[in-house]
Amino acid sequence: MIAVVYSGSRTAFWKLTQNGQVVAHCNTAGINPCFVDAKTILQILNKKVALVNNAESIKKIYFFAAGASSPERKKELADTLSSFFRYSKVIVEDDLFGAAKAACYNKPGIVGTLGSGSHCAYFDGKKPIANNYGLGYILGDEGSANYLGKMLLKNFLSKKLPDDLEAKFIRMYNLDRPQILERIYNKPQANIFLTSFFDFFTQNTEHPYIAKMIDEGFEKYFQTYILPTIAKYGHQDLHFVGKVAAELEDRLQLAAARHNLQIKTIIKEPILNLLKHYTN
Repeated sequence: MIAVVYSGSRTAFWKLTQNGQVVAHCNTAGINPCFVDAKTILQILNKKVALVNNAESIKKIYFFAAGASSPERKKELADTLSSFFRYSKVIVEDDLFGAAKAACYNKPGIVGTLGSGSHCAYFDGKKPIANNYGLGYILGDEGSANYLGKMLLKNFLSKKLPDDLEAKFIRMYNLDRPQILERIYNKPQANIFLTSFFDFFTQNTEHPYIAKMIDEGFEKYFQTYILPTIAKYGHQDLHFVGKVAAELEDRLQLAAARHNLQIKTIIKEPILNLLKHYTN
């Protein structure tokens, strides 16, 4: 049995296959080794019956995780997974590698991720070429769900939202200033809290104020990630992976068009392409 897993900071998608057929699947909380320790990871795994029941049958795991960007993080995560899946060979790569494989397979291209966080890399057909773009949710992640959530909260707390949007926000979340600041500065996993406001954008994309926020976020994303990558590697097939890219595709296409760029593919759930690639 083989397991293929793609994990952002918020959600991990699991597919278990036997002889090329999916025999079990589930979603768990995101497993990002920068934010969750070994004890928490094991608690997450033990909550899923599909994983507990098949733990000893899985012989190989391909695990693509946000935050697994250094050899140390990869080893930590592999060791933790190996303690649960005792008979399995565990291969850990970061989520950008998984996104590139899902979008390009073995062909070169530029791959952008827009989900809970954001990133971009040139993929040479074998691996993403290392860069210094990935600065995380505090210093980077422009255009991502947590970036948009951060901008929404900032405008709400600064009384800059139009009255109709402010009323919608209060009805939808029932949060006040002390609660928001407490959750961000004194509670763990503030990045997950920020991504939780993404639904507000998808439900209000036609509102001019929200559309402008999205456009500004995507423009920062292109300026920070895509345009420097094109300047270095030239025009390549451009791919995007992630929930934000897929659910805000119309506005992403507009952002690309402003720079005379065409997007070849947008993939919401890279786990499906990865499953096909690694089970074949």
